[in-house]
Amino acid sequence: MLKLPPQIADAIVSLRPGAIWSCGPDYSSLVWMDTVQTKPSESDVVAELQRLQQVYENTEYQRLRAKAYPSIEDQLDALFHLGYDGWKAQIQAIKDRYPKPTE
Repeated sequence: MLKLPPQIADAIVSLRPGAIWSCGPDYSSLVWMDTVQTKPSESDVVAELQRLQQVYENTEYQRLRAKAYPSIEDQLDALFHLGYDGWKAQIQAIKDRYPKPTE
């Protein structure tokens, strides 16, 4: 799960895992040093960046839920004091507040 919006480097790593390269903020600064994998085209990088952006947007609920969930210690305390059903209700309230998108 990407915790920050995807950048060009994320797209390159996704397209050519383990490749050797360096890059600034845009494709024109990409220096390809890998002798095994071919340099991805700019259109391939742009398409992958768009795909990764869509994944990022589709998983926003996960990042929101992660911030809202109580710590593990607090969840264990809730289990002890409220029982399984009380703990489950607390977690379900967060899931309801940040629902998983349906497609």
